[in-house]
Amino acid sequence: MSSSAFKGADVSDRLDRAIDNALADNRLVGTVVIVARGGKIAYRRAAGFADRESQKPMQTDSIFRFASVTKPFVTAAVMRLIEDGVVRLDDPVTRFLPDFQPRLSDGSVPVISIRHLLTHTSGLGYPFQEGSDGHYRRLDVSDGLDQPGLSLSENLRRLAAAPLTAAPGSGFRYSLGMDVMGGVVESVTGGSLRDAVRKLVTDPLGIVDTGFAVADVERLATNYFNSESVPVRITDGMVVPLDAFNGSLTFAPSRILDPNSYPSGGGGMVGTAGDVLHFLETIRLGGGPILKPETVEMMATDQLGPQAAAWGPGWGFGFGWAVLADPHAVPSPQSPGTLHWTGGYGNSWFIDRANALTVVAMTNTAFEGMSGKFVSDIRDAVYN
Repeated sequence: MSSSAFKGADVSDRLDRAIDNALADNRLVGTVVIVARGGKIAYRRAAGFADRESQKPMQTDSIFRFASVTKPFVTAAVMRLIEDGVVRLDDPVTRFLPDFQPRLSDGSVPVISIRHLLTHTSGLGYPFQEGSDGHYRRLDVSDGLDQPGLSLSENLRRLAAAPLTAAPGSGFRYSLGMDVMGGVVESVTGGSLRDAVRKLVTDPLGIVDTGFAVADVERLATNYFNSESVPVRITDGMVVPLDAFNGSLTFAPSRILDPNSYPSGGGGMVGTAGDVLHFLETIRLGGGPILKPETVEMMATDQLGPQAAAWGPGWGFGFGWAVLADPHAVPSPQSPGTLHWTGGYGNSWFIDRANALTVVAMTNTAFEGMSGKFVSDIRDAVYN
């Protein structure tokens, strides 16, 4: 256990400086940061603007577009279905989605399992990892953040028409697997992914602002992209470079306001920083009432070993998030076994289980709040 995690009277001052510097440097427009230590709130602050143009201040209950912060919530719902015995990790996807049969480049149809989808080893990918001439781009496959009104069945049809990037199980590649998993959940439950996540995760936790629809549009934060000088307001169809993946991502902020948009299991939810913290603290404490402790322990265990190296040095991958295997390789002050995840609209969080520490940093600025200096500054401010 690290003896330096969130100790000393100046920790709040360090967090304030990290936030203030990001705002002053025009790296962020607005943020909500919450830190819990030993189950108690040790720091909470809203700063900057929820909407810069109208000078609307960020509030602690502002609602953020999650992007990939969606994945842990959907994974928790899937793991509950696995606990209930209606889905098994090694079930083939075709048991639930008979028409989802993407091929390898040689034309053969391999078996893709639920485990492959959850661990991003299915051979699927994301359009944002491709150039403009890639298969997904040509087939107009959605990343789950664009194309308002697109149905899940149509996006899965397009996705299945593209060749796999590799044989299932052969390696880690971040992918639309969680969107496919959404289709599996709908097949199993006979309802929508929206309803399944609500029934299995958010309702049992008493979470009311997080889901696949906006609970209060007045609290929805406007999104921005941190360009070279001042963050630019994101509009529908805006294509922004995503250097972390050597690609580009197309955004459509209005997507969440269109009830016909499919519930993207990889990126379609919205919610508050407080709701995210509540969910993560539930995981840290063993999962009750949504999951069993042994399920949470499996989710928090690296499932891939060296295969997950594509995510970054020192990191493995469990179910729903990255797992810190070697802090010295990052380097990071966090403890081994720390869980961490981010979202493309500008969000990040981590759970240092050894220190009973949970940190949520939601922002409305891509990609600074996902992979920029702000993420490491908040992390480092928590540790001496």
